[in-house]
Amino acid sequence: MLREESLELLAVGAGGFYVDGTVGMGGHAVEILTRSGPSGRLLGIDRDADALALARERLAGFGDRVRLHHGDYREIPELLDGEAADGILLDLGVSSLQLDTPERGFSFQREGPLDMRMDQSQGRTAADLVNRLREADLADVIYRYGEERASRRIARAIAHARQRATIETTTELASIVRRAMGGRRRGQIDPATRTFQALRIAVNSELEGLGAALVALSGCLKPGGRLVAIAFHSLEDREVKHTFKDMGRQGFRLLTKKPVRPGENELSANPRARSARLRALEKAA
Repeated sequence: MLREESLELLAVGAGGFYVDGTVGMGGHAVEILTRSGPSGRLLGIDRDADALALARERLAGFGDRVRLHHGDYREIPELLDGEAADGILLDLGVSSLQLDTPERGFSFQREGPLDMRMDQSQGRTAADLVNRLREADLADVIYRYGEERASRRIARAIAHARQRATIETTTELASIVRRAMGGRRRGQIDPATRTFQALRIAVNSELEGLGAALVALSGCLKPGGRLVAIAFHSLEDREVKHTFKDMGRQGFRLLTKKPVRPGENELSANPRARSARLRALEKAA
């Protein structure tokens, strides 16, 4: 998403060294390696082993110009081991691969297990949270990360439902939330949307240390290097916005006074891009 805009703000140049901290299936990475050719290099990182396997296959033709690592973007400073980058890209949030694979449990559109882990090799699942959290704690998660005003009502409905039987699938949970919310009205988002967002954020600790990570990544840039972040919900974007604003007072230049949003053409081709917000800054030369 926002591929052209993000690459333009990264200012990809021949022979540069770039980091894609959320490489996904390699869409941005292909363009970075192409535009930085013939000798530009890329370090690509992702928590999702399935996506990383697809990226490895897609980027194989670039040979040793690309290095891929299964991990979290917060590990970038350690992985760079003192080497500075010309640009770092973070495309935060859930990927189309994750949403379109029912077995991953990210979407309520089709039935799947309540998993939602970006890294399936570790951590608790959404089912663990839904079935084990105290009702009050579950309400707090739904309110804090989903900004859902009906969080207590939803948590109460979940608590009642799990007394009868363990909640195991995405469609089960979505039905419980919809009933608690009184169904869907025309023109509104699905009542389960915010609850699913909240659980996903909690499962993957998406907001945990985000601001500190952005500061650390800015320290990994060469003079004149750029940090570009694409966020997909207001909590995430708010953290990026405030962190970048603070860094703008500390020798960095803000390249985006307002977030860059997808254009009509991209939205027509990919409606999921509607919530994307891109922000960028540059380290002083």
